[in-house]
Amino acid sequence: MRILIANDDGYLAPGIAALVKACEGLGTIDVIAPEQNASGTSNALTLNRPLSVFEARGEPVQGFRVVNGTPSDSVHVALTGLLPHKPDLVLSGINQGANMGDDTLYSGTVAAAMEGYLFGIPAIAFSQVEKGWTHLDAAAATARAIVEQVLAGGPPAGPWLLNVNIPNRSDAASLPRSVTRLGRRHASEPVIHQTNPRGEPIYWIGPAGDARDAGEGTDFHAVAHGAVSITPLQVDLTDHAMRGAWASRLGVPLA
Repeated sequence: MRILIANDDGYLAPGIAALVKACEGLGTIDVIAPEQNASGTSNALTLNRPLSVFEARGEPVQGFRVVNGTPSDSVHVALTGLLPHKPDLVLSGINQGANMGDDTLYSGTVAAAMEGYLFGIPAIAFSQVEKGWTHLDAAAATARAIVEQVLAGGPPAGPWLLNVNIPNRSDAASLPRSVTRLGRRHASEPVIHQTNPRGEPIYWIGPAGDARDAGEGTDFHAVAHGAVSITPLQVDLTDHAMRGAWASRLGVPLA
């Protein structure tokens, strides 16, 4: 088993070190991660400059390879030239903060896993529900257990992509696990307007909105009720139910 591990919080984040340590013994592990925090970069690839890769030194990041780009850059470079072999599994995280509902569209953590999925490799993104890294060891043990469970008896036919959100609890590894669907959030809060030292206006993106669809079966509902949420994801954004209606409205044949 060859495992590629990336993240979006940067190679120095405690979450990726915890995930790497938790996966020891499962196979050969390669760690290729962004140099800096790249949260919210989604599936962005860096196309306007070359990317550099260097090897980290010192514990706990000894041997990690670092890319001065996005999470998707890290996995893309790994799979298209940096690694001499194709991984059997791509893991991303453990992220500091939840990636549920609409968050998945912006998440660099999910994007890193999705990049592996786009290359035909099974992938899992791991996030802790709350920020602060509390009970990270329990989240790492949960991630290890889920990977072992997924791979038991051989991995399911792929590729496939799972998005896992783990409550920040000391007993996270023993919590029930629920296969969920993505919920939805309300629109983001307004931007925060400030003035820089030169008197020029600057704007901070506001915080995410509250959950709008958090009913039973959603990722929001699962973690709110003390469960680990596991959501299978896909990339197809087609609104299949509306294809016929749009063909009729536009007077064109349905392909």
